[in-house]
Amino acid sequence: MITEEEISQFIKKIPPTPVILKATVNFVNEGELTKAAKVAAKDPALSKYLITLVNKPIYGFRNEVHDLSQIFGILGTSGAKQVLYSYMLSLLSPSKWELFKLNKALFYDLQAQLSMRWKKILEHLNIDDKDISSAITLLPASIIVCEALFKNHKEDVALLRSVKELDYNTILKRLSGFDLFDISEKIATTWEYPDKISKIIQAASGVKPSDDEQINLLGKWMHLQLFYTLSQVAYIEAGLNDFVDFQVEYVQDIYEEFSLLSEQL
Repeated sequence: MITEEEISQFIKKIPPTPVILKATVNFVNEGELTKAAKVAAKDPALSKYLITLVNKPIYGFRNEVHDLSQIFGILGTSGAKQVLYSYMLSLLSPSKWELFKLNKALFYDLQAQLSMRWKKILEHLNIDDKDISSAITLLPASIIVCEALFKNHKEDVALLRSVKELDYNTILKRLSGFDLFDISEKIATTWEYPDKISKIIQAASGVKPSDDEQINLLGKWMHLQLFYTLSQVAYIEAGLNDFVDFQVEYVQDIYEEFSLLSEQL
């Protein structure tokens, strides 16, 4: 069995906070994007990450962008915080994935897709909130935690997969009592997110809706986005689509709207 203490120990490692990264996040939280860019420029690895990320095709820029001040201006406060949390995860991402069929490049692409599509969804909903924007990074973070947890219980996981043909989310719950969204909530608490973020994450599971109409709406959009993204062949082969059991009735009222928007994503 995977104990709650074991989960907590892994989560405590998230995120690492190098001095420059922490200072950059602080300036972003204060809305000081110019200062954030100047500080970030002192860290070559962070600078390279930001430049590589915003020049990915999913961002849609015709000309490559290399100036950090311009990059932070493009991202805005909400987008910059989201990207910085994604960078924290890149530092934590294992050099070799043993359970999920992932590598650094594929995990990096997953982060980029989730981040950019969530940004477009929030723009569509006219929501500008840096905590809600960066909340999407909690799901990749929980995948890293699951990889670490499962790696220490490989025999149990392999047995359940082979004998009972269970999906990874069910196995996680059988072994620990928690599902992926519960772990995401624990990470949100560690990162000191406001309570509304935990509720949105739980609503995104599709099986734990909120009584709050706005939180539930965001949960529906996140649920659809996760299912849409993890249904790509690469992530199905990696085993990640196991974590989202598509709840058609839950999202029925926004499905058509999401479908129209997804054509633009």
